[in-house]
Amino acid sequence: MNLILEYPWWFIIFCIAAGITYAGVLYYRDKRLKEMSVWIIRLMAAFRFAVISILSFLLLSPFLKTVNREVEKPVIIIAQDNSESLVIGKDSAFYKKEYKQQLQKLMDELGSKYEVRLYSFADKIKELNSPDSLTFKEKQTDISALFNDIEVRYSNRNVGAVLLASDGLYNKGANPLYSSDKIKVPVYTIALGDTTVKKDIILLKAVHNRLAYLGNKFPIEAVVNAKQLKGKTTTLTVSKGDAVLFTQVINFNSDAFTVSIPFFLEAKETGLQHYKLKLSALPEELNTSNNICDVFIDVLDARQKVLILADAPHPDIAALKESIEANQNYEVESYTIDNFDKPLKKYNLVILHHLPGARNAAAKIISEINTYNIPVWLFSGANTILKSDLSFTPSQKTNEAEPVLDENFPLFTISEELRKAIKSFPALNCPYGTYSAESRSNVLFYQRISIVETKTPMMFFSVSGENKIAIFSGEGIWKWRLQDFAVHSNHNLFDELISKTVQYLSLKADKGFFKVSCKNNFLENEAIELGAEVYNESYELINEPEVSITISNADNKKFPYTFSKTSNAYHLNAGMMPAGEYKFEAKVKQGSKLYTQHGEFSVIPLQIEYTNTIADHQLLFSLAKKHDGEMIYPNELEKLSQKLNNRNDIKSVSYTQNKLSDLINLKWIFILILFLLSLEWFIRKRNGAY
Repeated sequence: MNLILEYPWWFIIFCIAAGITYAGVLYYRDKRLKEMSVWIIRLMAAFRFAVISILSFLLLSPFLKTVNREVEKPVIIIAQDNSESLVIGKDSAFYKKEYKQQLQKLMDELGSKYEVRLYSFADKIKELNSPDSLTFKEKQTDISALFNDIEVRYSNRNVGAVLLASDGLYNKGANPLYSSDKIKVPVYTIALGDTTVKKDIILLKAVHNRLAYLGNKFPIEAVVNAKQLKGKTTTLTVSKGDAVLFTQVINFNSDAFTVSIPFFLEAKETGLQHYKLKLSALPEELNTSNNICDVFIDVLDARQKVLILADAPHPDIAALKESIEANQNYEVESYTIDNFDKPLKKYNLVILHHLPGARNAAAKIISEINTYNIPVWLFSGANTILKSDLSFTPSQKTNEAEPVLDENFPLFTISEELRKAIKSFPALNCPYGTYSAESRSNVLFYQRISIVETKTPMMFFSVSGENKIAIFSGEGIWKWRLQDFAVHSNHNLFDELISKTVQYLSLKADKGFFKVSCKNNFLENEAIELGAEVYNESYELINEPEVSITISNADNKKFPYTFSKTSNAYHLNAGMMPAGEYKFEAKVKQGSKLYTQHGEFSVIPLQIEYTNTIADHQLLFSLAKKHDGEMIYPNELEKLSQKLNNRNDIKSVSYTQNKLSDLINLKWIFILILFLLSLEWFIRKRNGAY
């Protein structure tokens, strides 16, 4: 500890002189003190001298320099695998009881010389107080995340060694041999688990799409593995509830057998559908929990209903119908105007061919389209009367016009193959007349008459209120379909043009005042998170009202929650839930109106730890060798403490730190001055000097 001044040390003489002068003037010229004892006067003068000298000295800005020395013990990190794979085999009782006791004993032995930190890893990395907190229930193992976490937490610490206790199996993250490159300390591995190849049938995985459409058949591929069961058989059964949908017998022709079994199922119901794949168990199997796999598929009824209304039969109608129906998400009905008497409300898109016209104004149809805001695609002819964003003065004459693509068309993208094909599409009969389109319209095709590219639109898109409109001015589009087949032996490019147009027109924006967003599928070890948005009458995001939600499981047990408010929306973290199917009902009251949203999701069981139960001690040996450590077995834990003590590179580290602090900031200086002044005041008061 050293004292440092900003001024020369001889300035202290002035501080002492100031104290002597102040005390002398105060006590040797005060006539009221003549009756007091001399030693009391001198004592009070000494107090005042000390106070004034100290205060004067503090004006010299003195600093106190201290040198702190800290000794940091080596940190021994014990990382324990907490996954299910450790307790699947016959040694599960050992790991749940005896092994924990051995691990605690090791920590106690190391604790006398080292700073010991215990971590569990699998799904997550957690610091534990004792091995008793280990559950061996986590669903996935990520050893690479453990090494990354250690590198971040202990980058500037005196880490002596890492003790990794695991079976060497990982099913998430990168290869630990590469992810451990940043660890520059010895790594000792404790080889857990069983390396014996057991007789077992494993349903490794079921490959499938997340979505399917009602009425379609969707594929599932089951991957089956069998070990040490040559000559045996099992049966794959696929069921939904009590109904068996598919079965197949599998013969194992080797001791290391793997096969993929593809099959198709039909989507007969909408909503989240649960299918169970199961392999029949054999008496020789020790573990049958990996014979089952659950598949959740969201079946949507996404088929859009499209109505084609025509003034009269025409080959264009057949070409449109066939192209639209090539996409299974669309259902097409076609009628002539005289034979149609159904309500339009159920249709998502109406295609009018040469309507409204001079012969039939289709007033009722146009009125219903406007009432229900149904998107419409108009095909105009020479006798068509248009009253929209495109003004057209009809004439009985037509022009032969070829399409010219507007390269800046913004509403949807067109493949490069279609762009090239459009240049060779044959000319159509386009009505002759005067066209005038508003500037807010988006033109897809202009007309080229002979070699002249005009600004007359052949096909364009517009919006009337909230309703989308497309207008195609011309007839003979069936020629484009035939041209596509003649060149490419299929109708794919023509179908692309029609499909993208129908998709754009039929897709309506969601203008609801209350929305709840939620994934369809969650993993068993994944938190259930939902989002919500509430809009006012001006369709502005708000979050003043409270949003509540009730989640129900398959047994109709209800779990109520309240959303948390974010900056302008809502969020809910409902935590992890058991595997199964769930439904929810969310509510919010905005003013006098109550809005409700329903939905469903599934929690998929995670059984990846069961697919491979043969311990990988080779990986643990390689890790230890790479980092100058050693692989040991659980029965050698008592030797591990001695092995660490015998290393010369695991030592305590001494840190020296210099610290400067203002003397005036020390509390004891203030207390000393206050004490001296108080004592002086008390003596003067007691002797009647005040």
